[in-house]
Amino acid sequence: MTEPAWRLTAVLVGLVALALLVVAVALMVGSAPISARAVVGALAGRGGDVERLVVLDLRLPRIAAALLAGAALAVAGVGFQALTRNPLADPSILGVSSGAAFGVVVAQLFGVGATVVAALGLTAFAFAGALAAAAAVYLIAASDGRLPVETLLLAGVIVGLFFSAAITVLISVVEFDRLAGVVHWMLGNLRAISPGALVVFGGLLALGVWLILGRARQLNLLALGEEAAQQLGIEAERLKRRVFVGACLLTATVVAFAGPIGFVGLIVPHAVRLLLGPDNRLLVPAALLAGASFLLLADTLARGAIAPGELSVGVITSVCGAPFFVYLLRTRHRGGSLL
Repeated sequence: MTEPAWRLTAVLVGLVALALLVVAVALMVGSAPISARAVVGALAGRGGDVERLVVLDLRLPRIAAALLAGAALAVAGVGFQALTRNPLADPSILGVSSGAAFGVVVAQLFGVGATVVAALGLTAFAFAGALAAAAAVYLIAASDGRLPVETLLLAGVIVGLFFSAAITVLISVVEFDRLAGVVHWMLGNLRAISPGALVVFGGLLALGVWLILGRARQLNLLALGEEAAQQLGIEAERLKRRVFVGACLLTATVVAFAGPIGFVGLIVPHAVRLLLGPDNRLLVPAALLAGASFLLLADTLARGAIAPGELSVGVITSVCGAPFFVYLLRTRHRGGSLL
């Protein structure tokens, strides 16, 4: 086994162990703390009715949703960064999350419910909004085939503000009972998801990851520049469309099920790059596992920080991500390398 393969294996094993540890903690922490013994008993089908209800019906589905959402956002971040060749790209910073959120609000106005079939419809609306936002950012920021960081960030802010304003207009003019819970959802909140919806979530996640991971080697060549990639036999435009769709699909799925959650796609890929370097063949699977653990840890903190109350997980990730983004931006302007 080559040295990169050994390194990837070691990192993946470590990330799996970390995920299992965070899952164990998440099962015990919350508004009603449960001992490790009671958790094991509930998982084995023993113990009291209350413990089984909390562990099996409330916490376990929510943990699964957090793992899926974190994995999706981290891989989407890798995809957008590879696509734009810009290490500051992230679904929330680029305005893609806001576009997807606008799509979800529009879907709610059309009366899309909470069934498994409705979950697909909700994701379709979110996907359309995400595609529109990402396309708008690219058209605004692109200059002679390049995406300067300042222009890209400014375009993302403009597009994000536009869709946020559009959401505010909808909330203002529509009866509040038709948008029940939308304000809470807009802060980014994980919740227990039904088994059928989890299957839909996992299937869409698998599709989005496949679209990006399946072209990881070509993304490495794209980092050399489009002309160089084409000389090496890469169809650059086709590759960009595929990764673009994959990253938007992952973002839209998370927004549809959990609301807009920021900065996961920025923090996690950078942390993983420090361990594995910029090779997307290694970065994508490692980011998937690291993102799952990161968001579950953030959600566990959100549930336990002010128990029996609860913070929004989007607040936790923003508190972590905002200073991290400022640090990266200042590092880049000082001429430091982010890759």
